[in-house]
Formats: sequence, structure tokens, C-alpha cells
Amino acid sequence: MKLKTVLWGGDKPGRAVTLGIQHVFAMFGSTVLVPALTGLDPAVTLFCMGVGTLIFHLITKGVVPAFMGSSFSFIASITAVAANSGGKDFAPYVGWGIMASGILYLILSLLVKLLGTKRITSFFPPIVTGCMIIIIGMMLAPTAMSNITTVAEGIPVWKNWIVAVVTIAVIIIVMFFFRGFWKLIPILFGIIAGYLTALALGMVDTQPLAQASWFALPKFTPFFQGTDWSKVIFAITMIAPISIVTFVEHVGDITANGAVTGHNYIEDPGLHRTLLGCGLASVFSGGMGGPAATTYSENTGVLAATRNYNPATLRIAAVFAIVLSLFGKVSGLLGSIPSPVMGGVSVVLFGMIASVGLRMLVENHVDFTKSYNLIIAAVMLVIGLGLSSGISIGSVTVSGTAIAAVLGVILAKILPKEESEARSKEKKK
Repeated sequence: MKLKTVLWGGDKPGRAVTLGIQHVFAMFGSTVLVPALTGLDPAVTLFCMGVGTLIFHLITKGVVPAFMGSSFSFIASITAVAANSGGKDFAPYVGWGIMASGILYLILSLLVKLLGTKRITSFFPPIVTGCMIIIIGMMLAPTAMSNITTVAEGIPVWKNWIVAVVTIAVIIIVMFFFRGFWKLIPILFGIIAGYLTALALGMVDTQPLAQASWFALPKFTPFFQGTDWSKVIFAITMIAPISIVTFVEHVGDITANGAVTGHNYIEDPGLHRTLLGCGLASVFSGGMGGPAATTYSENTGVLAATRNYNPATLRIAAVFAIVLSLFGKVSGLLGSIPSPVMGGVSVVLFGMIASVGLRMLVENHVDFTKSYNLIIAAVMLVIGLGLSSGISIGSVTVSGTAIAAVLGVILAKILPKEESEARSKEKKK
């Protein structure tokens, strides 16, 4: 592969860089939210997700348009490890657990390679994958609304709604009425418009920007700094098993990306490669003191909104994320973006993810006159959306998406599909 193709993917450099920056803006809020909630370092997280994305692209032959983000599924376990470590110097112990989870992904990758992708994908018929994608988008809807309705001190909620509406309106205007290159960056336009509106309404806290240093290396906390083996074992047993759950989510995200772009990434470059890339990204991140890496639903939303499927865009986004982790002022600027702006962006992105799921059901001619499809969809949608916060078993939280996916897979295998089809034909007669 030529260097020019690797860098720009056949696009013009300026255009490719702008699209890459847009991707980072769209990913930034969710990527740094995990370290914000768990106490890990945001700069380390940005650096690790950038490098992790490059690792993923290397392993997947550079054909999958995916960005590695920090996984929300591990938040409860990371918090438990932090508490077990006394709340101080816990990052290295989290690193042990994250590395173990990445290694478990490598084992799953090997199993997929040995058993064959077709055997694995046979567990995910269109009714299951379509509903999974719908759930992935809709379960994120409360997050979008929370970003809009959660008010900062002294700021009335109506200002939040003005900012969110302006952000959404600009995104829609750019998508429908702009032409050429500008039509491909509606998210970036929306964020800029929302930020300027928030600035005019006095909603922007500029302290993060003012206090940030111009240049500073991330404060890495390598795993080998954690030398208390009892804490290491606790971290591994708390964090590693969650990879079994996120494996199902990974299949859903990769399938969703394929549904948007029209390319079957499960077959090419192969599910075993995407798992391997994701696992190695987590091993690297954990080793440096960052969270687990995962394919991101927000990424699917950006692909659907922009219709730009060039994988080089994601590699540029990865490099930009690494640069952000080194330049504090840029990170400070992004950190000053008010939540209603990202809430407005999320309304569009998360809604588009769910729409992709609906499109998959339509394109695969899923017949809802059949009890087989109706029951699977009913159970998956109610469980997946009803358990939006997941189920906590001790310190481990199993996401509603994973539970719904597992139930969908089981029902798809045990329900009598042939009998359902026969009944459907009888009704038509």
C-alpha cells in the first residue's frame, strides 16, 4: 500500500485532515468521560486511544473505518479496583486488569479464527443484529438528553435548549443544503455554531483553557508500578471477565459499521482481526495506565451522518488525538465545550445509529408477520432499552445491550423458525 494511500486514503490532504479533526471532536466527550468518572488521566486516555486506533488499523489492514474509544462497560470494575487500592495510585492495578481483558480478546480472536467466522456469524441473523444496532443507538438517548438538561450552576435550562437546538439545526442545514466538501463536515459546523452560541450566552467556562499548559507529556502510570500481587489478582478478576460481555457489543458495532458503509467487515478483514486489533489496543492502553479500548457507537453515527467511509480519516483522527494529549491548550479548549453542544450532536448521531438498525431490517426483508421475528425483536428491544443501566453482579456491570444480544442469539437458535414460516404461509392462503 502506497504511503499516500495510507495517509490520505485517496483524498486531498486538507479535506482528509478536516474530516479527521471532526471525528475527534465527535468522539472527545465520550472518550474523556470514562477517565473523568473513574479518576484515570484524560491526557493518557487520549494518547492511548490514538495509538490504539493506529494499532487497530494496522491489524485490520487499514480497511475498517473505526476509532478506538474508552469503554463504558468497565467503569464499575475500575471504580471497584480504585476502592480496593485505597483510591490512590490505583491506575497501575487497573492497567493489569485492562491488559488481562485485552489478552482475553486475543484468545477470543484465536477461537474465531479456528472455528470460522461463518459459525460465529450464524448466531447473529439480521433480526438479531438489526435490533442490536437499534438498541445501541436508543440506549444512548438518555445520555444525549442528560447533556442537554443538566444545568451548570447559575445557568437556566432554557439556555441549554437554545444551544442544543442551534447545534442540531446547523447540522441539519449543512447536511441538506450545503454542497461538495462542506456537506461532509456537518458535525464540525454544528459544534462550532453551538460553541459560539454558548459563548454569547455566557455558558462557556474558559478556566480549563486558561489553566492548561501549552505543552505537557501525559502522566503515564505503567502497569509494572503495581507490585502488590493481591491487588493485581483482584484487578484481573474484576476487570478481565467483562471482555466476554463486550465481545458481543464488538460484534454489534462492527456489524453496524458494515451496515452503514455497505462492506462486510466481519468477513473482510475478518472478525478475528477486529478482535485482535481491539485486544492489542487494550493491552497497550492498560500497560500505559489507560482504560480499555473499544469500537465506538459514536463512530458509527459520524459515518452515517457524513457518508465519509475513508479509513484514513480515522487514522488522521488518531494522530490528532495523540497531539491533543500533548498540547494542553487544545485539550483545554475541547474541555471547555459545554455539554449542551455535545448533547445536540448526540441527538443526531445516536438517532442515526438506530436508523441504521431499522435500515438493516428493511434491506434484509425481515418479515414481522412471523412470530419468530416478532418475539426476538420484542424481547431484545424491551430488555435492551429497559435495562439501559445494565445489571450489577457484585462489582461487575453487565450492559443491557449485551444481555439483549445474548437473549436474541439464544432465541434465534431455539425458536422453531420453519414452523413460524409455515404458519405465515397458511395465513396468506
